[in-house]
Amino acid sequence: MASLAEIRAKLKEQEAGASNNNRQGGGDNSIYPFWNIKEGESATMRFLPDGNADNTFFWQERLVIKLPFAGVKGQTDSRPTQVQIPCMEMYGETCDILNEVRGWFKDPSLEDMGRKYWKKRSYIFQGFVTDNPLADDNTPENPIRRFIIGPQIFNIIKAALMDPDMEELPTDYTAGVDFRLNKTSKGGYADYSTSNWARRERPLDDNEMAAVNTHGLFNLNDFLPKKPGEVELKVMKEMFEASVDGEAFDMDRWGQYFRPAGMQQRTGDPNKSPQAPAASTPAPTPQATAPVAETAPEAAPAAATEAAPADGGNAQDILAMIRARQG
Repeated sequence: MASLAEIRAKLKEQEAGASNNNRQGGGDNSIYPFWNIKEGESATMRFLPDGNADNTFFWQERLVIKLPFAGVKGQTDSRPTQVQIPCMEMYGETCDILNEVRGWFKDPSLEDMGRKYWKKRSYIFQGFVTDNPLADDNTPENPIRRFIIGPQIFNIIKAALMDPDMEELPTDYTAGVDFRLNKTSKGGYADYSTSNWARRERPLDDNEMAAVNTHGLFNLNDFLPKKPGEVELKVMKEMFEASVDGEAFDMDRWGQYFRPAGMQQRTGDPNKSPQAPAASTPAPTPQATAPVAETAPEAAPAAATEAAPADGGNAQDILAMIRARQG
């Protein structure tokens, strides 16, 4: 388990790096749906360390890109849908999709589209729910829950960790503190800005320690999407271009690799379409996440002062224009 000093050093290192660069689970209820809390209610959580001893933090960062589609091809009653794909920056690699989208912010007419396809950042934590206002939420056999935390709440957690008045890790079994998540609203959206840490430390009780000893801690890295291989990268690029062009999601071409939430996997031959990549071991669908409000996009690149074209054109023209400019 990393010390508080190590966490602070790592956070400062990340902040310095960002400055220099100018810049849940399937069918069970192990993920705690705190976003269903009513306005004015609160939930109390106790975060636990990551089961991965090599992780400095007690959370795991998650970066995804959400691709909107006009519907699902072949379904006459299909409605607009969305497919979530991993951003390669999550694995410390260059993301070709993000690199292309980044260029859109140089043109004011493309900024809105750029924000739509910009990466969404969230964080996976684990711990206990010690005060639960959700009457219809049942604690699973393993009471150690997972939490999908958005940037707003994460910044509150991070600010406290950097505060010199916090002397012990909040995840410490004996000297840690609980986190109280308060839900209000602002501008018609859920707001958690009044959430805060408890003022007094609290050791884990006998039941909590028994749960840790019996079930163990989750390795949070296990709940990140599987890193895409060469074939999945080609599929992601195809889907991105089809999404920008306003096309429907094609289950025959891409359903073996990615699919809209709630849609069953199709096992047809991905070679059915002449444009489909060669078959490969399917990449698992990314874990379920909280609503969009909880996985808000991180700050997109600042817009440049470059003049917008007289005619925005259709999506295909936009892609061609951007690529010609980058070339």
